[in-house]
Amino acid sequence: MKTTLNLSTFYKACNPSYTLNMSNALDRQYYIDFSDVRGCKIVEELQRTIVRISPDEPTCQLFTGHIGCGKSTELQRLKAELELAGFHVVYFESSQDLDMADIDISDILLSVARQVSVSLEAIGIKLKPGYFANLFKDIGDFLQTPIQLSAEAEFSLGIAKISAKAKDSPQMRTQLRQYLEPRTNSILQAINEEVLDLGIEQLKLRGQKGLVVIVDNLDRVDMRTLASGRSQPEYLFIDRGEQLRRLKCHLVYTIPLPLIFSNEYETLKNRLGGGIAPKVLPMVLVRQRDGIDYEPGMSLLSQLVLARAFPQVPWNTRPSLVGELFDDPETLDRLCRVSGGHIRNLLGLLYSCLQRQDPPFTRNCLEAVIKDYRDDLLLAINEEEWELLFEVVHQQSVQGESDYQRLLRSMLVFEYRDRIGRWFGISPALAETEKVVTWQQNKTKV
Repeated sequence: MKTTLNLSTFYKACNPSYTLNMSNALDRQYYIDFSDVRGCKIVEELQRTIVRISPDEPTCQLFTGHIGCGKSTELQRLKAELELAGFHVVYFESSQDLDMADIDISDILLSVARQVSVSLEAIGIKLKPGYFANLFKDIGDFLQTPIQLSAEAEFSLGIAKISAKAKDSPQMRTQLRQYLEPRTNSILQAINEEVLDLGIEQLKLRGQKGLVVIVDNLDRVDMRTLASGRSQPEYLFIDRGEQLRRLKCHLVYTIPLPLIFSNEYETLKNRLGGGIAPKVLPMVLVRQRDGIDYEPGMSLLSQLVLARAFPQVPWNTRPSLVGELFDDPETLDRLCRVSGGHIRNLLGLLYSCLQRQDPPFTRNCLEAVIKDYRDDLLLAINEEEWELLFEVVHQQSVQGESDYQRLLRSMLVFEYRDRIGRWFGISPALAETEKVVTWQQNKTKV
């Protein structure tokens, strides 16, 4: 029987902003395990730390990588595996609750408290924390805008009302922080005693093993410099890291990748990570250090594309359907190669092809999409950055925190892992530019 492509479903599945939800049966069919070709098994390590090494004692683990490289999908897989192991997991995207350009420690703590309480309330575990009832009243008095809550109101509603007021008004947000800052330790203690301890106790009475909170998207915190001279991520994750760590449940935080290259990396590791290094999710390895294709990585990226088009088809028969999507198998290879192993890049290029024509996509269509992508990258590069990029091409490494941040934020440089270790390469779309090709030819002559 001929397999036909459902164009509408394929279009939705290729949306680069969509995160797979592993509790959804269709999304599970889209999922491809890239751990073997990323050079690390991060989900397995995060899960093992909680389930096997320290099930009854709180853990705080840090997770990072390029924006769009697949972290959220891997965290969704972690959530599903931890739930199978008997844990109650609260996963949330912090960017839904918080303004990434302006965050303080109290915002993160209250966001965690709210998300945990909402999740527990949804399964019938009601929390009535006395400290927060008084805090809400005092905040209302301080802001001169009473927080109206009925006696039966859920605890989470109180935090939601405060957060909404703060999010709507920068002035009120500043006032609220001035009020909450000296009370941070008391708030932490109350969250631990009145929310987390009681919640975990109730979960264990129901036969569950504990509570895990996964805070996603904190890696998107704006890099802006504060009045103190510190960047916002340095302030949150290094200066205040010990407080973020003190929540008494299993924690997984995403953090901005540039912190890995910070001069204060060891301080970050000790204060927030408790001495354990952050887990870094690299790109899918599609090329080797010598520039030759890495076939296992290319094959799995091809599977990702085919799975989005034909999720019901067994993986081993999908390659026979390449002709329904592309005019030639080499066109699919070209797509995988130029993505650099960056999942969101791959889906973005595929999505752009869909916006131009129905499958099967022609090589000319793909090349036009790649040209637009390359032109967008080129707009962001100044002469100083070209010199840095040439260094990356030559050394396959990066040095210096500020230099790397600039290349990183523009997605000009990707990180890979192989048997030798960590290495870096520039975006394959950039590597084809006349400027890079000419530089390499001159380097070879020298």
